[in-house]
Amino acid sequence: MESHIALILATLVLVMIPGPNVALIVANSLRHGTRYGLVTVAGTTAGVGLQLLFVVFGLAMLVEAAAGVLHWIRWAGVIYLIWLGIQAWRAPTDDLSGVRAQGEPAARAFGHGMVLAAVNPKTLLFNAAFLPQFVSAQGDPATGLAVMALIFLAVLGLGDAVWAAFAGMLRPAMLRFGRLRNRLSGGFFVAAGIGLAAAKQD
Repeated sequence: MESHIALILATLVLVMIPGPNVALIVANSLRHGTRYGLVTVAGTTAGVGLQLLFVVFGLAMLVEAAAGVLHWIRWAGVIYLIWLGIQAWRAPTDDLSGVRAQGEPAARAFGHGMVLAAVNPKTLLFNAAFLPQFVSAQGDPATGLAVMALIFLAVLGLGDAVWAAFAGMLRPAMLRFGRLRNRLSGGFFVAAGIGLAAAKQD
């Protein structure tokens, strides 16, 4: 239960740091209304879900092939999270305000959101590094990965829906301060990596 709560809290922090998916959701909400933004959320959530299927099945196959590999996957994830943090901290500011709303019909927004989320290699690698950190060494790792993936996807979808609902209020502030966003995301990744490494008790 503690690992579930930790995952929920960590995912909420991630949701508060806008990236390309959120930028598209916000742009569509402002241009066409919250309803259109929520259709975009459904698309991006479906795209992330496809990535999570790949991650869960891929990692489960690795764990099944070698019983002790989860330990090394988790430590590789810790190192990758810290590296992501350093890269994000030093990265130039992304101009997410340049993301344009998609034209009608709404099905196009769903499809564009799904493709945007599904083909992003950075989020694929991040998910592969992030989820195993919350899987207990006790029990079936494949089941644990699947449960964590479902929790992560549910929190992510709900959080993005909040972005859609409050886009008009939140977009100007969050998209203007790009460097602060980089520092927040970089600090989170490094803190997550160090914190998870310190908490390992296999």
